[in-house]
Amino acid sequence: MTAPSFRRVAVLGAGTMGHGIAQTCARFGCDVALYDLTPELAERGLASIRKTLDKAIELKKGTAEERDATLARIRATSDLEGAARDADLVIEAAPEKLELKRALFEKVSAIAGPAAVVATNTSSLPVGQITSAMRDPSRGIGLHFFNPVPRMKLLEIVVASTTSPDTVERSKRFAAEIEKTAIVVKDSPGFASSRLGIAIGLEAMRMLEAGVASAADIDTAMKLGYGHPMGPLELTDLVGLDVRLAIAEHLHREIGETFRPPELLRRLVKEGKLGRKSGEGFYKHDGPAA
Repeated sequence: MTAPSFRRVAVLGAGTMGHGIAQTCARFGCDVALYDLTPELAERGLASIRKTLDKAIELKKGTAEERDATLARIRATSDLEGAARDADLVIEAAPEKLELKRALFEKVSAIAGPAAVVATNTSSLPVGQITSAMRDPSRGIGLHFFNPVPRMKLLEIVVASTTSPDTVERSKRFAAEIEKTAIVVKDSPGFASSRLGIAIGLEAMRMLEAGVASAADIDTAMKLGYGHPMGPLELTDLVGLDVRLAIAEHLHREIGETFRPPELLRRLVKEGKLGRKSGEGFYKHDGPAA
């Protein structure tokens, strides 16, 4: 395995996206610090990685040696300074709240080395508003991964007006090293992927709300008629209805009525039916995700 250009990576946030990013980086040779607010949250993220790797072995899609090598490169921590101080790349994977992300970028900017790239995994928030909290925003960029990170091949590189060409090139090289296909997009509401994905997802919800077809039939139409690997309502259950609602509300404010969240989505979120992670969304699942 060729040594990665970002040898040391700090991932801030050990939730679904964060631990998936950490697993992927470690698999391709990066030493990863997986940070969260408490030791328990960080360890829970590490346990989820172990569970995913064990499942891969069970399905004969991985080996015990690969699992052990990946886990050996990851350390769980609640020490932000210790995680970010020596990192070549810091990836923020905190909840989709602008002020929270800005606060993290401001802290990391004062900790990380002068050559470190600092990236946000936001799926819709303005990257430039997040990276403007840095001392040197030219090193700030959006690296938007997709769930589940170890399997999804796309990495959306979001370039703010202050992002330097060198930061973009280093990010593109990193994408190739972790075997992701990169697209480079301008920092605009919803970027490319979220804007398109949410538009389809919201229309599917409106169709379900109007009784046009069942959730299963709407999803089947997109899978068999358009070649989508997963239908828009299935995908919403995977991503989280609360996450999609937050993105839709942001795009509604920024772009207009096309992205007004359907009442069905608002009601399900209010009822705590958030998709796979709660055990029910547009579909019923076996139980809350671990």
